[in-house]
Amino acid sequence: MGRDSSVMKAWEATVRKTQAVAKKRANSIFGSTYVAHADEEDHKDDQNGSETSELYHAERVLPNGDYYKGEWADNFPHGKGKYLWTDGCMYVGEWFKGKTMGKGRFTWPSGPTYEGEFKSGYMDGTGTYTASNGDTYKGQWVMNLKHGHGVKNFSNGDRYEGEWRRGMQEGQGRYQWEDGNYYVGEWRNGSIWGKGSFVWGNGNRYDGYWEDGLPKGNGTFKWADGSFYVGNWSKDPRDQSGTYYPTGSSQEGHLEWDPQEVFNELSEYAICPGEKVSILPSQKRLAVWRSTKGGDGAKPRRMSVDGRVSVGLEKPSDRMQLWGGAEGDFSGTKTPTRGGALDEELLGLSIDGAISRGNQLQTLKAPRKSRRQGETICKGHKNYELMLNLQLGIRHSVGRPAPSASLDLKPSAFDSKEKVWTRFPPEGSKYTPPHPSCEFKWKDYCPVVFRTLRKLFKVDAADYMISICGNDALRELSSPGKSGSFFYLTNDDRYMIKTMKKAEAKALLRMLPAYYNHFRAFENALVTKFYGLHCVKLTGPAQKKVRFIIMGNLFCSEYTIHRRFDLKGSSLGRITIKPESEISETTILKDLDLNFIFRLQKSWFQKFCRQIDRDCELLEQEGIMDYSLLIGIHFKDISENGDLISSGSHTPSGDSESEGTPCISRADMDQLLLDPTRWASIKLGVNMPARVERTMRRSDCELQLVGEPIGEFYEVVLFFGIIDILQDYDISKKLEHAYKSIQYDPTSISAVDPRQYSRRFRDFIFRIFSEDS
Repeated sequence: MGRDSSVMKAWEATVRKTQAVAKKRANSIFGSTYVAHADEEDHKDDQNGSETSELYHAERVLPNGDYYKGEWADNFPHGKGKYLWTDGCMYVGEWFKGKTMGKGRFTWPSGPTYEGEFKSGYMDGTGTYTASNGDTYKGQWVMNLKHGHGVKNFSNGDRYEGEWRRGMQEGQGRYQWEDGNYYVGEWRNGSIWGKGSFVWGNGNRYDGYWEDGLPKGNGTFKWADGSFYVGNWSKDPRDQSGTYYPTGSSQEGHLEWDPQEVFNELSEYAICPGEKVSILPSQKRLAVWRSTKGGDGAKPRRMSVDGRVSVGLEKPSDRMQLWGGAEGDFSGTKTPTRGGALDEELLGLSIDGAISRGNQLQTLKAPRKSRRQGETICKGHKNYELMLNLQLGIRHSVGRPAPSASLDLKPSAFDSKEKVWTRFPPEGSKYTPPHPSCEFKWKDYCPVVFRTLRKLFKVDAADYMISICGNDALRELSSPGKSGSFFYLTNDDRYMIKTMKKAEAKALLRMLPAYYNHFRAFENALVTKFYGLHCVKLTGPAQKKVRFIIMGNLFCSEYTIHRRFDLKGSSLGRITIKPESEISETTILKDLDLNFIFRLQKSWFQKFCRQIDRDCELLEQEGIMDYSLLIGIHFKDISENGDLISSGSHTPSGDSESEGTPCISRADMDQLLLDPTRWASIKLGVNMPARVERTMRRSDCELQLVGEPIGEFYEVVLFFGIIDILQDYDISKKLEHAYKSIQYDPTSISAVDPRQYSRRFRDFIFRIFSEDS
């Protein structure tokens, strides 16, 4: 560290001296439009080795036609200044080392304005946005999005006051229409959703639950005279039911009134949409000059906007990202790991440490592409008839008409005896269609519970049937898992079907009430989502039973999953015995193969930690062990020859410049901010933008679970969830633990009691995930 510090000071002193010389030549280089007020203490500061930057005032028409007037320091706008782009956008306000930080005003050529606080180029803090159509929003912002408490007045007279999240109404809020009618209550993703009240100007009101802007579930409609109608509300008249009570009476009354009238009235009360902005402040860039000087064989010298020549800092780009990154971060290049590449020839110094260590590392490559997973089950396949039986049974179970189930299920729904057997003869029956397969029996376990779970998971029944029972065949994965179970994938990759042992089915049925309540309480739960539990019983002398569980496929995504890890927090046998050349995109790597630490943005990391704790508590209480965290990584930047492209080094925590800077690439962030609805696809464990930091294990520690971070970062999209949650700590696992404990370190083996397993699993996960500070 001492040597690095002396190198940096030497470099800074050299740059300052060079800049002082360049200033004296500024007028001859730039002409009469440049005005510079130099500090007379400049030479004195250089002699004393002061690190204080000089402040300049510059007024300049830039080569591309942009105009800037204001204060500069160290090649960056710093202080107060005005920048006018050629497209008509303008920012007037405070800057900090090349980024808009503090109070300012941004104006669009089409008329909109934002006045308030900025942070790292984003509208962030408290501010007021006035749209071209007259809409105004005054409140809190985070990274160009309304986020927190705010008030929006619409040009048509409507008004919303309440909580915002990711640019849309979410949480508690009050929306009043121009005619005085208003709604107060819960919101989700910009829609009325949850518990709330709608009040009409004539005194009528509805109090109850809502979904997507309309009453849904339990609710009460009350007239101004005190009479009321209470019941279950639904846009579908078949699901609508309730009772009318006259004024002052506890007895049911009769009223010739159709509750659908309420839906007709409410359909006229739409929520005003927000205005989409053509370009965001964080997308604006600042032009810089190119130097026309430099002889043959000499290093190119870049001229800064204020006329100073950068010597010893070779920047490979002529476009400075005014609104992003750390100081000296130029687009299209790899950021040096020490805050800037030192000119060794100029300083006569060489640098070792982190950089030279990095040069010794082998460049990470994306794994070789693999063919689509699985073998299509077509006629002649040994499991073809089993697949037909499964599809016939699913179609029968899901398509069978059933009353709309409330989320509040009776205890009897969870009874393990709550199952339905259906016979499927080849010629068909009153309830089943004819089919080309042999006769079989189909069993549905706890059908009401799984139907309600599918509703809770927002699975459309028709889409579910098409995925599993459509014209496209299922695909069987090439080899069964360690448990001996077979896995099948639907053609659209949305669902995975696994054959189960009887013990696993019993474990699921036993924990089903707790599992169901867990998902009701925590919609972001990371444990596997189960959609149905079924059994096919083949007729004949064998009377073979095959049990199936239908699960969500964690890696169903438009992104290619480049790396897959199955992590338990144990070390014994937790390594993939394969040469690097045989590892493909579908290879499942294990704990001792892991060479990354996952860094999540602060709010996501906090949610992640809370949910891991909740999920592990559930599994521990239910006596489950041997589960793992399945992680899929999509690398955003890969070169043509397959090398993973690093995003550079991490800015140390505590640096005021990096505070609030997003942990995903600016291009991706801008795309998301232009269309806030795209945030809906990002959930805990799904489509999560993040960064990973490469780690290295010590050569003298063979079973080191977590390597040491080396400061090499990659922009990624993460997918993760907790899988294999049906293993009891039964007699076989207890025997495995006893046997292996004699031969190996007991803490290194996977088979331990649920309490110890949960504690070890959490400790490990919280070591490999951290906050991206």
